[in-house]
Formats: sequence, C-alpha cells, structure tokens
Amino acid sequence: MMQTEFKALLDEKTRETERVIAAFLPKEEGHQKQIMEAMKYSFLAGGKRLRPMIMHQTYRMLGGQGEEIAPFMAAIEMIHSYSLVHDDLPAMDNDEYRRGHLTTWKVYGEDMAILAGDGLLNYAYETALAAICDWSPDKQIKGCRALSVLAGKAGIYGMVGGQTVDVLSEKADAISEEELLYIHENKTAALLEASMMVGAILAGADANTVSSLELCAKKIGLAFQIQDDILDITGTAEELGKPIGSDEKNHKQTYVSMHGLEYAGKRVADLTAEAVQLLDKLPGEKEFLRALLLSLVKRTK
Repeated sequence: MMQTEFKALLDEKTRETERVIAAFLPKEEGHQKQIMEAMKYSFLAGGKRLRPMIMHQTYRMLGGQGEEIAPFMAAIEMIHSYSLVHDDLPAMDNDEYRRGHLTTWKVYGEDMAILAGDGLLNYAYETALAAICDWSPDKQIKGCRALSVLAGKAGIYGMVGGQTVDVLSEKADAISEEELLYIHENKTAALLEASMMVGAILAGADANTVSSLELCAKKIGLAFQIQDDILDITGTAEELGKPIGSDEKNHKQTYVSMHGLEYAGKRVADLTAEAVQLLDKLPGEKEFLRALLLSLVKRTK
C-alpha cells in the first residue's frame, strides 16, 4: 500500500472510529457532571484510536460483519485513556502535556484526574456488559470470552502488572532485561494483544488463531515500546506532542539505555518482521491492518 494511500485511509478510518467510540460516552449531566467532562476531555484529547481500529480491522479480517464490535472498541479506548490519565499524574510520570494538550490533571486537578481515570475504567466495563446483556445466548458466550480477555489484559496480570513493575523499577538501582521486557510486554503490549484477541473472538475465530494474534500483537507491542524509547532520545517535543527526555528525567532504564540505539533499532525491525509473518499466515484481507501495524513501529512521533 502506497504511503499516500495509507495516510488518506488512516485519516478516514480514524474519523470513523472516533465517531463510533464517542457515541458511548456518558452524558455530561447531574451533580457529578464535572467527572463526565473530565472523562470526555481525556477521551477525546487527540490520538489515532489505534487500539479500537486494530480491533475492528481484526474483526473484519476474520469475517466479522455485525455492530457487536462497537462497544468493545469504545471500551478498550476508555481503558487506554484512563491509563494515560493516571500515567501523567505527578505521582507517576509527572507530565504536563500529552498529544500537544495539557494533561487532565493540569486542567482539572489531581483529584479530578484520578476520578476521571477511575470513571473511564469502570465505564469501559459498563459499556461492554450493557451490550452483552442484550445479545442472544450464543453471542453472549463470545462476549463473555472477549470481556474476560479485555479485563485480564488490563489488570494485574496485564497492563496494571506491567505498570507496577515499572514503578518499582524506578526505585531500584538496576533492573534485568527480563524485568524490562516484562514491563513492556504488559504495560504496552497487553492492550494491543486485547485489541486483536477481542476482534478475533467476536468474529468467531478458533483458539489457534486467537493465540497467533496474541503473539503477533505482543511482538508489535514490544517493537512499539522500544521505538518509543528511541524517540524519547531522537525525537522533538513538536513531533511527539509531549516533552522529550522524560525517561532520563525520571531515571528510567529503557531498552535503549541498556543496549544502545543501534541494537534497539535492529530489535524493532526484527520484532516487526516476525509479527507481520504471523499476520500473513492468517486468512482474510489484511492490507490495511498490516500497514497499520507497520506504521506503529516506523513512526517518528
């Protein structure tokens, strides 16, 4: 796929994905409406909507045709958004800008940012469950399997577990490569894994296909995070939409600090090639999905 063609298609699908997921936001009303406002600010503050888009493309690739994917697309973006809100807090990365905008805690205060993150996480599950309850019994089985994957990849055996080890690593003099990869595989890759696995499950894919996509997403997630570490050194604040050098400022060990820029770049290329090879073995039309995954690890911002 030509770069210009991909860019135009990506812009179109980003707008469509945002339209779909924004429809699931709660109304800004009631005594607690400020929390809905903070949730909306966090949820709609830019971004390419990559996780829901990957979920949708995986679903379509494997023959999914219905609208059952929509609430799960919204749910995974809510979970991703909540993680960013909490990640930016002073107690965590202490970042004031994300995607070129003030972070939620800078606009609404730390207390409301914590509640906005909590609200997004809980509303993600409310959104998925509300949909599943209205499905036919056979679809409900798929929905429960999909929700189990989503919750697991977001929780203590997934993203939260990775974030925990990441926080603990900042207090350690040094961490091993095994611990660093654990952080990346869970903090970053877990939601990408959930995106592809949920799309596959709701499309009715078999267990082997779901497992192959989990491994594909894990490799892309690792490559994505290593590339993020590279960009924290080689990028600019204008390109990234956030301050550069935050890893060094927070005394974080990264794949780059452990292995150097050259080896890190090679590892990104190897992991990407392995992920694409796994994807290409699966049935269905996947040209845009392949290009989308490649864009994650070949990006400059």
